[in-house]
Amino acid sequence: MAINNSLNELMDNAKRHYASLFFLPSFRKAMVAIALICAIVGASSIPLFPSVTAVLYGVLLAVALFLSSLFFDWIVSRVVLNDPIFVLRRTVALSYFGWFLWFFFIGLGVVFGLIFNILWWVKFCLLGFAALLTLRAVVFFAVSSATIVRRLTAVLLQPTFCMLSFVVVWLNFNVALLVYVPFLVMAPVAACAASALFVYLLDRMGQKMYSISSMTIFKAFMLNWVSALNEPLEAFFEKLGKDEEVEVSFLKFDASKPKAAVIVPLVHPGPFKNIGSSLLPSMLKHAYEGKYGGDACVPLGLLGHELDAASQEQNHKIINHVLDAAAFSSTIDKATQCVTVSEGFVTASCQLFGRTALLSFTLAPKTTEDLPQELGSIVRQEAERLGLEGALVVNAHNSLTSNVNIEASLETLRAVASKCLRKAVSMPLYPFEVGAATVYPKDFTLKDGMGAGGITALVVKVAGQKTAYIVIDGNNMVSGLREKILSALHAVGFQESEVFTTDTHAVSAVVLGQRGYHPVGEVMDQEILINHIKAVAQKAASVLEPSKAGSFRVVVPKVRVIGEDCLASLTVLVDRSIQKAKRLVVPIFAVEGLFLILLLAFL
Repeated sequence: MAINNSLNELMDNAKRHYASLFFLPSFRKAMVAIALICAIVGASSIPLFPSVTAVLYGVLLAVALFLSSLFFDWIVSRVVLNDPIFVLRRTVALSYFGWFLWFFFIGLGVVFGLIFNILWWVKFCLLGFAALLTLRAVVFFAVSSATIVRRLTAVLLQPTFCMLSFVVVWLNFNVALLVYVPFLVMAPVAACAASALFVYLLDRMGQKMYSISSMTIFKAFMLNWVSALNEPLEAFFEKLGKDEEVEVSFLKFDASKPKAAVIVPLVHPGPFKNIGSSLLPSMLKHAYEGKYGGDACVPLGLLGHELDAASQEQNHKIINHVLDAAAFSSTIDKATQCVTVSEGFVTASCQLFGRTALLSFTLAPKTTEDLPQELGSIVRQEAERLGLEGALVVNAHNSLTSNVNIEASLETLRAVASKCLRKAVSMPLYPFEVGAATVYPKDFTLKDGMGAGGITALVVKVAGQKTAYIVIDGNNMVSGLREKILSALHAVGFQESEVFTTDTHAVSAVVLGQRGYHPVGEVMDQEILINHIKAVAQKAASVLEPSKAGSFRVVVPKVRVIGEDCLASLTVLVDRSIQKAKRLVVPIFAVEGLFLILLLAFL
C-alpha cells in the first residue's frame, strides 16, 4: 500500500491560494502610494493646460483626489460596510490597487491628449473610472457580507467623489461635459452588472457541489484568513461533516507528582490555521498540564485528513474525555531500554513500559508524511500477539523533501514494526527514571513554523541508557534536520533519541510560499533551534527521578469530523473556482469594456 500524499498537496495548494489573496501592503505604504499617484495625476494635467492657473488647479486636483480617497475609504470602512474584513487598512489597500488601475488609463489619456486633443484625456479618464468601479464591484460583491445596498454604496462612493474632482477641473477649462452624462450613468450600471454576472457564475460551482453558494464558502474562508474568525467556516464544516468515534492513546508518568504525559489522539490536527483540530495538539497539552501538572506532549498518530475535527466544540469534547480518563494511578514500575530497527529508509523505535509499547516510525531523511491508519491497527495486533497489552503508535512526521510522494509499502512498515516489537519484548525490564521539560522559544513564531505548544523533551533513563523524546509543535521538518538534532543530543549524553512534530496545521496559511507554511527548520535558524532542544533535553534530564507509568485507550463517541472526501472536494473547489475565474474574466469584462468604448465613441 503506497503512502499517498495527494490530499496534502491539494490542501497545500488551496492554502497557498487563500494566503495570497490578502497579502496587502501596509497602511502607511498604501497611503504614501496613493498620495504619490494623486500628486502625479494632478501634475499631469498641467501640460494639457499650460498656464499658471493650470498649476493651481493641478495642485488642487491632487489634494482633492487624495483627501476624497482617504475620507470616503474611512466612511466605507466605518459607516457603510462595518465589515470585519474591510477594516480601514484593507479598504485603503483596495484603493491602492484601484488607483494603480485608474492611473494607467489617466496616463494613456495624457499621452493621447498631448498628441491629439484634451478630449482623449477626458475619455481615458472616464474609462479608468469605469474600470475602477468594476474592480470595487467584484471585490465587494464577492467578499463583503453587508446588504446589497451597502455594497453598492461602497462601490460607488469613493470613485464618484474623485470623479467630481476631475469634473470641476474640466469645467474650469471649458470642457463640454454634458455629452458624457450618458457614459457617467451607464458606467456604474455596466460595471455592477458585469461584476454581478461574474460572481454569480462562480457561485454556481458551490451550488452544484454542496447546494451552498461558493461565495458563502469564500466569505467564510476570508473571515478566517483575515480576521481569524473560525465560527462561520466551522459551521459549514459541522454541516458537511459526519460523526465518528475517535480513539485516544495515553501514556503518563508519575513520581512524587505528575511528571509527563504522551497523548496520541487519532484525529488529524488540521485542516488549517485555527480551524477544526488544527490547534488540538497545543490545546490538549495545555489543558492536561493545567489540570494535572507536569509536561504533556501530543505527537502525531497514524492517520491522515480522513479525521479532522469540524470545530472547537469537537476539540473540547476530545479534551474533556481525555482529562476525565486520565484520573488514575500509575502502577507500571519497569521499562526496557529503547531499541531501533531500520530497513531501507523505514526506521522504527520502540520502548516498553511494562506491557505497553511506545513505538514510532520515520522515513527520514526521505519524506515522512501521513501514514495509513491501517498500519496502527496492524501494529496493535502484532503487539497483542507478542503478549503486550497495548501500543501507542506515533508517526514521527519529521522529514520533508521536495519529493513528497515517497512510497513505502505497508508490508515493509509492518515488517519493521514487527522486528522492533520482537526486539523490545526480548529486552529485560528495569526500574526507570523520567524527567520532562518544555520551552517556548521567543525566537520563533507561527510564521516560522512553531506552534503554541513549543518544544517538549521527555527523557527516560533505563539501566544507564538515557533516551530523549523531543516533540516540536510544528508541521514536519526539513530533511536532514532530524539527523543534526540526534547528533547534537548524542554529543550531550543521550544514547538514544527521536524527534517528532505534532503536525499542527496552526502554522498553515499564515505565510506565502510553495506550501502556505514553513516546516520546522526551513526559515528558523537551525543552530538556535538545536540549542533550544539541547537545553530543554538537559533540563528534563536534570529532574530525572524514579517514576511509574500508566496507560489507557479511550474512545470518544460522536465526534463531528470533516472527512477526507469532503476536504478533497473543498480544495478542488478552490482550484476550480480560480481556474473558472480566469476563464470568465476576459469574456465578461472585455464585453463590458467594448460596450463602454463604443458608447464613448458615439458621444
